[in-house]
Order: sequence, then C-alpha cells, then structure tokens
Amino acid sequence: MSNANPKAIVIGVGPDRGLGAQLCHRFAGEGLHVLVAGRTKETLDEVVANIQKAGGSAETVVCDATDEPSVRSLVERAGDDLDLAIYNVGNNTPGRIDDMDASYFENAWRICCFGGFLFGREAIHAMKQRGGGHILYTGASASMRGRPGFGAFNSSKAALRIMAMAMAKEYGPDGIHVGHVVVDGAIRGEKVMDKFPEYAEKLGEDGMINIEGIVDAFAYLYHQPRNAWSFEVDVRTSLETW
Repeated sequence: MSNANPKAIVIGVGPDRGLGAQLCHRFAGEGLHVLVAGRTKETLDEVVANIQKAGGSAETVVCDATDEPSVRSLVERAGDDLDLAIYNVGNNTPGRIDDMDASYFENAWRICCFGGFLFGREAIHAMKQRGGGHILYTGASASMRGRPGFGAFNSSKAALRIMAMAMAKEYGPDGIHVGHVVVDGAIRGEKVMDKFPEYAEKLGEDGMINIEGIVDAFAYLYHQPRNAWSFEVDVRTSLETW
C-alpha cells in the first residue's frame, strides 16, 4: 500500500466544536490531508481555516450524502490516496410511528443508511485500488436498541450498523478495515450546548460525552494493525444507563 500523501474524508461536518470538525482536526494533525465535507460551505470553510492555522492541510467540499453523483465526486477528489473515510452523517428524527409521514421515515433511512452505503461503496472502489484503507461510521444509542418515539431513527441507525458489519466482513480480506463507533449519549459540543442549553444544564458536564474521547475511539480504530482489528467501539459517560 502506498503511504504517499494519505488523504482522509470526513462527511457530516458541522460547527468547529462538533464531532465531525474535531475528527477533521485530529487527522489533519496526524498528517493526513482532510477533505472536510458537508452541506454548508460557510461552516466547512471555518473548520478548514482553523485546521490550516494550526498547520494542517484541508479543503472544503460541499456534498449531499444522499446524492450519488455528489458522493462519487467527493471520493474521486481524494483519488487513490484515500486512506480514511468517516461517515458522520445522521439527524435525530423523533416521532411516533402512527403520526409519521412515509416521507419522514424514508428520509431518516436515506440520511443514515442509504448515504452510508453510497459513501462506503465509493470508498471501497478507491481503497481496493490502493490496497487497503479504513472506513469508519458514527453510530448512536439508536444503533443498539429501540426506544419509543424514535422508530425512524432507531431503524435507520441500526440498519447502518448491520450494513457496516457486513461490509467489514466482505472487504477485510482486501485490506479494508470497516469500523463503527457507538456514541451512547449526548455529546458535549456546540450543538447541545448552544441549541439545548437547558438539557445540557440538566445533564451537567459529567453527563455528556467528551468529544476528544470520541475522537480517540476513531483514532484507535484507525491505528489498529491488520492482525488486531476491532469492528466496534462504544463510548459513554460513567453515568449513562445501558
């Protein structure tokens, strides 16, 4: 496998103090050129600027994870140097089944699972040419268990996890390490702190998962040798009931 100019893609990047952005910072700090991908150019540009100020290498790529040509173009931009591809896309979609429009349920699946399929398939094409690589998916509590009021989200995240597991078994012999990180609880980041301050206050600092700790889990999977791969790591606080 060539190690010249290794590249990473992180799709699903939001504010700088969010998980996607912090994954970009970590792997840029480890010397990878990071394609910072998401839907909002201004947000992505800010993350890229902060990475570059810290001495890292990154670029903005606006991409809709559910649009096949857009995803294909994103991966082609990385080319045969793609060593790490992280799918961090997924919106929490609450609602009761009997009140739910079919389009709402379908969209939850498209964002969490279908987009993960498109992204993984294109990354596999690139990595097979390179002789290996790493594809990592962000999971959630919903990946592991169903909860009332979250049928759309539960089903879509669980589907993503099982697809990733099948992918891991299918492409391990090709040197492609597929992993899944279960984020079991609220993340102490900009989204929760700014948009849901009362919820954040209720949980307290000890009740929210540290972003750097989650990033450490991704880095752990990325650095595993081929004769000691893990598929899944779960991260939660000491207070989380599970």
